Amino acid sequence: MPRTTTDDSVVNLFHASGKTDGAADDLLDNGRREQLAELGVTGKAFMILELVSRAAKPISISEVIRITGLTKPTTHRVVNMLVDVGFLERDATDLGFIEGERLVTLAHQTLVGSAPRSLRHAILQEIAAETGETCNYGTLSGFEVIYLDRVESKWPLGLRFAAGSRVPAHCTAIGKLMLSFRSEDELRRMLQARPLTAYTGSTIVAPDRLLEAVDKVRKDGIGTDNQEFMHGVVCVAVPVLAARGNCLGCIAVSAPEARMTLNEMLGFVPKMKDAAQRFADTFTGTGPKHPTGE
Repeated sequence: MPRTTTDDSVVNLFHASGKTDGAADDLLDNGRREQLAELGVTGKAFMILELVSRAAKPISISEVIRITGLTKPTTHRVVNMLVDVGFLERDATDLGFIEGERLVTLAHQTLVGSAPRSLRHAILQEIAAETGETCNYGTLSGFEVIYLDRVESKWPLGLRFAAGSRVPAHCTAIGKLMLSFRSEDELRRMLQARPLTAYTGSTIVAPDRLLEAVDKVRKDGIGTDNQEFMHGVVCVAVPVLAARGNCLGCIAVSAPEARMTLNEMLGFVPKMKDAAQRFADTFTGTGPKHPTGE
């Protein structure tokens, strides 16, 4: 079953606020580095946080030292401090550091207070009203999906997950769609770092089969979950894409199969894509691109 964070943590809003797949050296310019360096340990902490949050891949200690110009002892001290307070955490592949749960929470709280947030929620409400089922917006954090916003179905039989809930990526529509924006090499490293848990008899637990499934999603541009995470529940997801094809997250509709089959749900994809485009228009940042450039 999904793990729900107690402090309403959510995620990777950094996808919507500037993550880039460019060279690591370009993530922190000299002017910004000098400006933050003048603020002592606080500035150095912000320097590292900005570097990690803008990087498309985990950042190693050696990269942090090289890009920031900080000394090795200082870098280790500040990074460890940020890990201790939950602003950074080590990536599951052990290749470096990524945003921690507390940093993600802060990002979410900032988004909640921003004006476009109500516009995005209204778009989810439209899809929920059109389909009669639960509509949510989520993105990837490590190997989990975090729901950033949800509009629940009004039916008695519903899926009650609050914003901030975490669900596995390998057996959910949003998860597989977000994984399709990672390169195959990166996916293989992620799969080597952790086993695939079976939640139902339909869950894909063989790494090669998951890679094949993700490749199909990459080509189709649509994520599906045919009772792979929960018995009797189906889900379809479409990406929220910025102008250059960067993925800012995904919009998904989920329902008990007793009310709507997967094929019936796929019929709503054109309207979901239209909603996703309007959703993307509320953002000004960029996120990760498909490794194929699609």
